[in-house]
Amino acid sequence: MKLPRRSFLGALAGLALASPLAAQELGGGGDRSQALRVLLGRGTVEPLPGGFLFEGRRYRGSYSMLADGRVVNEVDFDDYLASVVPSEMSASWPIAALEAQAICSRGFILARSNPNRPYDLVPSELAQVYRGIESEEPASTAAVRSTSGMVLRYGRGFAQIEYSSCCGGYSESSADAWGGAPIPYLSAHPCPYCTASPRFRWKADLGASDLEATVERIAPQIGALQEVRFTDYDRSGRARSVALGGTLGVARISATRFRIDVGARRVPSLLVRRERALVAPGTQAFAGLRIEGRGLGHGVGLCQWGARGYALAGGSAQEILSFYFVGTSIGRI
Repeated sequence: MKLPRRSFLGALAGLALASPLAAQELGGGGDRSQALRVLLGRGTVEPLPGGFLFEGRRYRGSYSMLADGRVVNEVDFDDYLASVVPSEMSASWPIAALEAQAICSRGFILARSNPNRPYDLVPSELAQVYRGIESEEPASTAAVRSTSGMVLRYGRGFAQIEYSSCCGGYSESSADAWGGAPIPYLSAHPCPYCTASPRFRWKADLGASDLEATVERIAPQIGALQEVRFTDYDRSGRARSVALGGTLGVARISATRFRIDVGARRVPSLLVRRERALVAPGTQAFAGLRIEGRGLGHGVGLCQWGARGYALAGGSAQEILSFYFVGTSIGRI
């Protein structure tokens, strides 16, 4: 049967003012009657029993075509999450961590769906990674089903959900990361649980040519690059600015902008602990920058490797979420 083409967010109108439910009142089995609309893009579609094939991948639910030829997957909320959770977190991790991720992924959607668009979400890291049936795993699907309908609430509304791979031992404040008014439950605080992450500590070498290309795009007025310094460290230890020194002057830019321009995987996080200029052999010419730091991602909200560590220490999904989103409670959509 074709699922109804209506925005999940639109179906939640007015629910943000509902009172939060006590965690002990919750069980499984939320309302799964609504369909999410995921924009897959352009490609070849082949109907299959219970779903369809799009560009070699199988998807649950149904599909529709927009006027411009793009394909939209209309999929049950929990069927969508059954693909998302193991794409965002290893299905081999403890069940409590997977349940925490399922609750976060469910709440993550609420603020990002848009009833004024012909779709709610995209299937990439711009929202959450969604790969269809092939990415589903029994353990993560069980975590989705056992937490069906559960989301985080704060006060009388839904909590804003953010998460990243590894906070490097200290979570970040949303206000420090992106500006705006502080959000009480998205604050900076120590995290002792993510030390097993392969990116808990890291080193990176940035070559002069790559850095010069960034300067040409962002600050060409400084001339030939001679120095790069991370500055303005916030309470979590993350740099908020980068000073670029050249033959014609100095420019100070947002550290977030610098990281994105150079490459978020090349600069895994802004929790930079040490930096050193590289020089060309036999000269004093600037040849690049060596940096050492901790963590992977922005560090706001749930630390996924921290959720794993907390779960291995015996923590429940509720305890994990209470640690990373202080003052929130688990409620239902």
